[in-house]
Amino acid sequence: MSDDRNATRRKANFGQTVKAVLWGMIGIRKGQGYHDDSSKINPVHLIIAVLLATAIFVAVLIMIVRWAAG
Repeated sequence: MSDDRNATRRKANFGQTVKAVLWGMIGIRKGQGYHDDSSKINPVHLIIAVLLATAIFVAVLIMIVRWAAG
């Protein structure tokens, strides 16, 4: 039981989740950092951060294409 309580207390906040998602998008995350994050990240925060990061990435790509085509 104490392990469950410790895991609950060690949840990452939204900023840490965004940081983990950005490191994952870049692809230069170390294995230990991945394992630490996977044990702490809140799944709801993860989904929100991934959707937000993807939307920003797509918007930046669209702006680059419009700038290059214009």
